[in-house]
Amino acid sequence: MIPRYARPEMTAIWSDEHKFQTWLRVEVAVVEAWADAGVVPRADAERVRANARVDVPDVMRYIDETHHDVTAFLRSVADSLGDESRWVHYGLTSNDVWDTATCLQLVDALDLIDRGTKQLREVIARRAVEHKDTVMIGRTHGMHAEPTTFGLKLAVWVDELRRHEERIALARDQVAVGQMSGPVGTHASVPPSVEEDACRRLGLRVAPVTTQVIQRDRHAFYLGVLAGLAASLEKFATEIRGLQRTDIREAEEPFEEGGQTGSSSMPHKRNPELCERVCGLARTLRGYSTTGFENVALWHERDISHSSAERVILPDATGLLDYMLHIFTGVMAGLRVYPDRMRRNLEATQGLVYSSKVLNALIEAGLKREAAYEIVKRNSMRAWHDEVPLRDLLDADPEVRERLDAADLDAIFDPQAFLQHTDESFRRIGLLA
Repeated sequence: MIPRYARPEMTAIWSDEHKFQTWLRVEVAVVEAWADAGVVPRADAERVRANARVDVPDVMRYIDETHHDVTAFLRSVADSLGDESRWVHYGLTSNDVWDTATCLQLVDALDLIDRGTKQLREVIARRAVEHKDTVMIGRTHGMHAEPTTFGLKLAVWVDELRRHEERIALARDQVAVGQMSGPVGTHASVPPSVEEDACRRLGLRVAPVTTQVIQRDRHAFYLGVLAGLAASLEKFATEIRGLQRTDIREAEEPFEEGGQTGSSSMPHKRNPELCERVCGLARTLRGYSTTGFENVALWHERDISHSSAERVILPDATGLLDYMLHIFTGVMAGLRVYPDRMRRNLEATQGLVYSSKVLNALIEAGLKREAAYEIVKRNSMRAWHDEVPLRDLLDADPEVRERLDAADLDAIFDPQAFLQHTDESFRRIGLLA
């Protein structure tokens, strides 16, 4: 994680210090499990728990000699112990420690992401309720369609984030596993009972059957969940970017009036740079997800083609998503909304956005759909090209006035006619009692 996009809590989870301390947690748990099994003397297990230490600078120095992370780590741990050091890593292979510890780190990282997702959902829910009745134009294909509300737009995001929270919980369950099954997963050097005892001490479930590694479909699913959440954040940020365009200007991400600048050459610029950042990082996360799926296929019981990739993608994917959640939560908390501009944009097309209501009213008045559609289309095209209010054209059209009077048209040309069920949508997702 580069410092620009790193936050302290997530950075700490993936630091060398925390990684090696987590490896040590695994090793100690296995020693104590061996003691429960009567293999390791209880006194030796207690000394290991009390005295085992790992020194990161020493590990890095030993790696230069051994070219092997785990043997360098074990050498550092042995430096802190006496004869009891012989029980550290007893019966284990490197990935029994590495993979189990990585799963502990992935759980910790996902807990941070889950917390950030909930915080974002709460902020968006508050803004949704605030703007439940803030009328604006809905757009399809980027074109004006029918009236909606800004709050309803945000309510859709709230429900989407809840689905991501469910996926986060499932991803957490998938990776909250450990293994101590030996070089090819046969438990030849570590019986299943010791594995079960050690995993229980670590708060993990046992991966039921493994090779030398925990199978990478779990990690691929985890990364897919992260990429899915990032894709939704990109969707939300893209919407804000679109609404911030100069010719729309219905909403705007926060801008510090004092020192913030938008352009080195154009002092007037107020760019959606935070939302653009979210969109760019989402693309990166999708790439990491692809790498995760490519890591599923390993040769036979294990190779290390996945290892180098995971050193990059696991810290970076979790770190970037944690950062994205943080900055977009700030965007939504400080989002500037312009209801007056929304109303002006709604009225910019001479009332064309009410055409569907006119169509339905004419059908209800007895016209066949094809005939009604042609009447509304003819008047709509004239309103569009000649910039004449559609309501005026309908008032003057004898085929319309024969079936709809002024009161009927007044009811049709009211944006609230489109929004009478907004409260029900809010109730469905628990934002209204």
